[in-house]
Amino acid sequence: MTTLVRRDVLKTGGVTALAAIVPAVPTGAASAARPVGPREIVSLGTGWRFHLGHASDPVKDFGFGRSHDTYGKSGDVGTPVAEPKFDDSAWEAVTLPHDWAVDLPFAEFGPAGSDADRTGAFQGFKPVGRMWPATSVGWYRRVVPLAKADAGRRLLLQFDGVARDCIVILNGFVVGSNESGYAPFEIDVTDFAKPGEDNILIVRCDVSLGEAWSYEGAGLYRDVRLVKTAPTHVRRWGATVRCSVEAGGATVRVATEIENDGPACAARVRSMVIGPDGKTAAVLFADPLGLPAWGSMTTEQETRVSTPALWSLETPHLYTLVSEILVDGVVVDRDTCTFGIRTIRFDANKGFFLNGKPVKIKGTCNHQDHAGVGFAVPDSLHVWRLEQLKAMGSNAYRSTHHSPSPAILDACDRMGILLMDETRQMSSNAEGLSQLERMVRQGRNHPSIILWSIGNEEIHRGTETGARIAETMKRKVYELDGTRPVTEGFNGKFGEGASRVLDVMGCNYYLDAIDPYHAAHPAMPMIGTETGSTVMTRGEYARDDKQGFVPAYDREFPRWATTAETWWSFYDARPFLSGGFVWTGFDYRGEPTPFERWPENVSNFGQMDLCGFPKDNYYYYRAWWSGEPVLHLFPHWNWAGREGQPVSVWVHSNCEAVELVVNGRSLERKTVAKNTHLEWQVAYAPGRIEAHGYRDGKRIMRAARETTGAPARIGLSSDRRQLAPGEVAVVRVAILDAKRREMPTASNRVSFTLSGDAKLLGVGNGDPRSLEPDHATSRSAFNGLCMALVQAGERGGPVRLEARGEGLASAMLPLIGKAGDR
Repeated sequence: MTTLVRRDVLKTGGVTALAAIVPAVPTGAASAARPVGPREIVSLGTGWRFHLGHASDPVKDFGFGRSHDTYGKSGDVGTPVAEPKFDDSAWEAVTLPHDWAVDLPFAEFGPAGSDADRTGAFQGFKPVGRMWPATSVGWYRRVVPLAKADAGRRLLLQFDGVARDCIVILNGFVVGSNESGYAPFEIDVTDFAKPGEDNILIVRCDVSLGEAWSYEGAGLYRDVRLVKTAPTHVRRWGATVRCSVEAGGATVRVATEIENDGPACAARVRSMVIGPDGKTAAVLFADPLGLPAWGSMTTEQETRVSTPALWSLETPHLYTLVSEILVDGVVVDRDTCTFGIRTIRFDANKGFFLNGKPVKIKGTCNHQDHAGVGFAVPDSLHVWRLEQLKAMGSNAYRSTHHSPSPAILDACDRMGILLMDETRQMSSNAEGLSQLERMVRQGRNHPSIILWSIGNEEIHRGTETGARIAETMKRKVYELDGTRPVTEGFNGKFGEGASRVLDVMGCNYYLDAIDPYHAAHPAMPMIGTETGSTVMTRGEYARDDKQGFVPAYDREFPRWATTAETWWSFYDARPFLSGGFVWTGFDYRGEPTPFERWPENVSNFGQMDLCGFPKDNYYYYRAWWSGEPVLHLFPHWNWAGREGQPVSVWVHSNCEAVELVVNGRSLERKTVAKNTHLEWQVAYAPGRIEAHGYRDGKRIMRAARETTGAPARIGLSSDRRQLAPGEVAVVRVAILDAKRREMPTASNRVSFTLSGDAKLLGVGNGDPRSLEPDHATSRSAFNGLCMALVQAGERGGPVRLEARGEGLASAMLPLIGKAGDR
């Protein structure tokens, strides 16, 4: 690969542009390449058929592996599934994203208290893995039509993530495989494709071996696409933007990796920088390039922006880079990406700085799992989840413990959310470095990413072996990016092994080790890569070991963890700590601490439950993170049978003082101390409790809880009323009494009927031990609430969701679908 560094100066629209120049092209080389039109990106999200296979019986796995010579001859993998004449009409029709594991029935793994029972709890009691060969392999099949005009193009299959080990077969040929459930990958299938014909694409997924200690889904749970390019094209993630900000403006450097899958030719690179206002800020030309046959080359270009619009949390301005390759004066490839102009810095004494200003990182750790869909989270639902976190006051997102979906990267860029990007496998073997490279290449243009994480709580973290692995991984990150620091989550062993290699020390819990470490390593920046871990069940206020509930007060936590109040007060008081990421933003399937047994199948760590319904700690963070006035009073006031008994009443608020009023009588006004909560012991009597929030001696807010009547009706509300094709409306379903007050202990079953061009994508209720299916037309409420996900179709038009329950007045929610492009 040749790097070109000589530059010319070009004036464009008042912006100085520096363009790379190359030596003259040999005579006659230009005519060797036949121009082909700009790239075409074809979504492969629809048209799939799915069927379970078998991990140990080839007869039940469509004959795959029946013969020892499965890979004996190229183009024949020994299964009729790959044949064009194979009849897949009995297979299930599915649309991506798809997670087959979420649809499997819950299964007990072993006797109560056994290791197998605990294993089942950690993966949400979904029967996948070596113990369950009949449900651990899935086959996906679809037809990919190609036009005759595709002859001469490069044809690239791109997968954003497949769970987990997969084999990709096109027209009977094994064209590629992948070992990670999280790393994106690309396969060049040009040689195996048949332009002008229907092509048979097969993906066999095997989740017998997992990568995490929680639910991981199964199948094609992220997007798949076919990219058609000219032989001369920009490599995937091959346009890289580096920005530096100085007093007089910003310098934007563009490196473009060009691949030439054909004879030697002459080409030019044209890079256009589009500002956040949609206007062209610069056009950069490179002189003709002499591209070698079947080779690659990197060009470098540079421009100056005098008054850049900086990317920040408040104003996440994004620029667009359009990269074009011209052959014989014709644009043969065009690639686009977005980037932001900003600076980041981690300081060992003062924490994190964005654009030269101190920012305390207020982050959450998150798995990619949601009620109703499992791992198959549509893009708009990813965005909705981020919106809930931002409303809580969070300004940062840690993708744990994997590289995130491109939809998350893009949304964090647009919304002004900082992101810690983490690879799944901490290893310097070829596979580990490949996964790391793909993660960094995918993410390095995203301004939201501020940290690369190379591991989490690794067994070898404190050893010399761990240090060698970390050093190799760090070198790889620097080779690919070098503009962001490297970290790793350490639970203990601070200062040992791999921690000596890091740029920023990542601390998981262990608050008592932080001050001594800082004293011993005063030049090392620090961040809480994983903190908190209070366990809470939404709407429950007493521990019930038999039922598997923990109270929603900020009180209970595992032995390694702390309460929200403890960790945040600790971090907030120490300027040298850059901030931290609480475990977790949302509940997730598996790891149901502290009840690791049947039937508990969902964690209790989230500030929101699996549906995204806030727990009470959500409002603690909102009070001390968001900057908005907050007054949250809890628990509910329905305690029949506990008359006269004390109830612990809490308030999360950032008011200066809060007064509690019980049935019209003022109990006490208390002063609010920073980063704490208020608490009263109140003898229960039916009626009404109120919290009055004061600032400067004036009441500015009021919150109340009332004793409600019996369930009488259903209430429906949605985050949106208009839906673009494929968008998801998150419908909140509440059980109400006759006065339309939410009934906080109701468990009524609600049935749904949907009309119009939309589908009921899934349902949920946030109950951590529920065994109800996610894909169904009804759901029981849990502590008064359940959820329905409605996904719009392509045709558009009116959509009606009706909800009914026995003994309840029904409800109807009107939605509008927007028609897609035709």
